[in-house]
Amino acid sequence: MKKILAALPNYSLYCQEAKEYLIRSGCSVIENETGGPLDFEQLKELAVDVDGVIAGVDVWDERMLSHAPKVKAIARFGVGVDNIDLEAAKKRGVVVSNCPGVNTESVAEHALMLILSIMREFPRLNQHAREGKWTRVMVKELRGKQVGLVGFGAVARNLAEKLQAFGCHICAYDKYPNLEEAARLQVELCALEEIWSKSDVISIHVPALPDTYHILGKEALARCKDGVYIVNTSRGTTADEKAVYEGLESGKIAGYGSDVFEFEPVTKDYPLFRFENYICTPHTAAESYENYRNTGMMTAQALLDVLEGKEPKNRLV
Repeated sequence: MKKILAALPNYSLYCQEAKEYLIRSGCSVIENETGGPLDFEQLKELAVDVDGVIAGVDVWDERMLSHAPKVKAIARFGVGVDNIDLEAAKKRGVVVSNCPGVNTESVAEHALMLILSIMREFPRLNQHAREGKWTRVMVKELRGKQVGLVGFGAVARNLAEKLQAFGCHICAYDKYPNLEEAARLQVELCALEEIWSKSDVISIHVPALPDTYHILGKEALARCKDGVYIVNTSRGTTADEKAVYEGLESGKIAGYGSDVFEFEPVTKDYPLFRFENYICTPHTAAESYENYRNTGMMTAQALLDVLEGKEPKNRLV
């Protein structure tokens, strides 16, 4: 019997169909029962005798892989694989796959929620009303605003579709732009510098790569309009949080919403928490029932394919 480690929390709760599929296929499933991401010591203890891994945000580097000698495949429960050392996996003959496009709807909805929340000051007003305060504020409407998308992958394109209902003017930057999709969605493709300078609202959708590290930094913010709204549902390392702090403090940034952080998880003394116009969620943009069902089945199938000597979909190494 092959052993599968479901390293993300709440696997039985949200991926029951995938778990049952693995069991019917002759596998036993070891689960993360901590309720959160596994650290090195926790992961090492669970992974010592497993054949395949469904990885969340847990780190699979050379050190970790050395403690999991039987692992033949890692299926990333999501898209980003910055937590997996692909070269180390390749050297050890470990097949790594991911799930591009599956979480698109959930993350795009989350990005739109953050945009509307920071522009309408929803969290602050909700809290004030609960405290018996009848606070009055004036807000800016999303309709007709210039929205810049940093990255034009599947999530950004999904968001662009949703923004059309608001009559937004949309521009996008991507290193490898999809011209056909830009034309279909009436999105203007432009240089990154233009995204910063012309946008009223900016949404970040790039992977964690060396050339996207702190893509939102002091220089980028200096180009932005005063009172810009920014959301980030990609990866925490794409934003320089010190620069964001300064932007919020000076008023350069009118509102900032993020689902990701440079260092996760954050603690209650996280510096940006001092700003009422900062809104965050704990890396939950992809956590919808629909996404977990679909991603659960895709990752289960990828592991089974490798264990049966077949080629999995979306293989990276």
